[in-house]
Amino acid sequence: MPAKVLTTWNPEDHTFWQNEGKGIATINLWISIPALFLAFAVWMVWSMVVVNLPNIGFRFSTNQLFWLAAVPGLSGATLRIFYSFMVPIFGGRLWTTLSTASLLLPAVGIGLAVQNAETPYWIMLALALLCGFGGGNFASSMANISFFFPKAQKGTALGMNAGLGNLGVSGMQFLVPLVITAGVFGGLGGEPQSWVKGELTRQMWMQNAGFIWVPFIIVSTLAAWFGMHDIASAKASFREQAVIFRRKHNWIMCWLYLGTFGSFIGYSAGFPLLIKGQFPEIDPTKYAFLGPLVGAAIRPVGGWLADKLGGARVTFWNFILMALAVLGVLYFLPQQGAGGSFWGFFAMFMLLFFTTGVGNGSTFRMIPVIFMTHHRCEDTECSVEERARAFKEAGKESAAVLGFSSAFAAYGAFFIPKSFGTSITLTGGPDAALYGFLVFYLSCILTTWWFYSRRNAEMPC
Repeated sequence: MPAKVLTTWNPEDHTFWQNEGKGIATINLWISIPALFLAFAVWMVWSMVVVNLPNIGFRFSTNQLFWLAAVPGLSGATLRIFYSFMVPIFGGRLWTTLSTASLLLPAVGIGLAVQNAETPYWIMLALALLCGFGGGNFASSMANISFFFPKAQKGTALGMNAGLGNLGVSGMQFLVPLVITAGVFGGLGGEPQSWVKGELTRQMWMQNAGFIWVPFIIVSTLAAWFGMHDIASAKASFREQAVIFRRKHNWIMCWLYLGTFGSFIGYSAGFPLLIKGQFPEIDPTKYAFLGPLVGAAIRPVGGWLADKLGGARVTFWNFILMALAVLGVLYFLPQQGAGGSFWGFFAMFMLLFFTTGVGNGSTFRMIPVIFMTHHRCEDTECSVEERARAFKEAGKESAAVLGFSSAFAAYGAFFIPKSFGTSITLTGGPDAALYGFLVFYLSCILTTWWFYSRRNAEMPC
């Protein structure tokens, strides 16, 4: 049983990796994944809660509901900025334990607040902000896992951690509509609310949207503390990591990852309400979870493809598909409340979610390669110590960039649903927001081509 603090860690050494490193890295990855799954579930739980609040007597406007769906994205993205640097400061084991345990606050809070339809809007808004704890976790989780795997396997490992972790969104959107229809916790879970529509009345336990995660969060917290490891060589102060703010490619990759992950999490947050607003006859709870499911499930494939074909090449063509998918969504939208095709709209959104997943995997494969290239010691006179130092610096910087770019991209969870809400309020439809997204994807295509995928690019990866 290895010590919880690993004083020797060199995954690029094939012998070390096969004899010792691979097993330890695998343990940490498989504890990290369910913790991240729960983080995403809690972060995005409002996307399902807001759809049902009017049914149980909450009198919030459409714009207020979009705010509740968007605010977790704002707080989660902001927390990611700080979480990006926490693993090298505190260690992956301690920080994963603390950040997972923090999910209990919004989970329990939502379970209590939704039981009273007179709960003030500001309390609901505060709970939505607290759900940002789940959003912050991604930055530290990805930074932590990046230290454990060799360069050749980082794309696949990070894709597994993020992709299976991202499944927390679709898992939540599938599970919540089920658990709120039953008294899962008996008398301990509180009394049901009445859901009335015309002559139809049924019981609903909205508190289960929060309470259902509590036992799993407790188990995952204990698993992180007793099962994970810290890597001594990964320790670094904030000052050491802050060098990334002087790296041009940090900011470029932030922009590209905003296009992929920002789209994934933003569409996940806004998709249910968008369906409800554009196609009122459709029950969004039956279909909304499929989008995040597709995007999360395909993310490891995006990482694997990038390992095989090159991250820049996969990312470039992926952004082209994203732009075409937005045009498809616009084509199938109803105009002035008439026409449109839900199934065409749904198919185009599934393509969008698919491409966000592939792009998430490929862009995160690009980052370690870029910084390994930046720090590589090609001089034949480089000593073993100089090469080891270059590898260590590359690892620390790429981990910090992985975390910080995920923080930057997470603002998509706020801006996309808020853009839909604002566009609908000002113009009567979401078209203006979608045209804005289209222009953004075109900028990502040009950026990827110029810096990374064209012949003689500055940093081919």
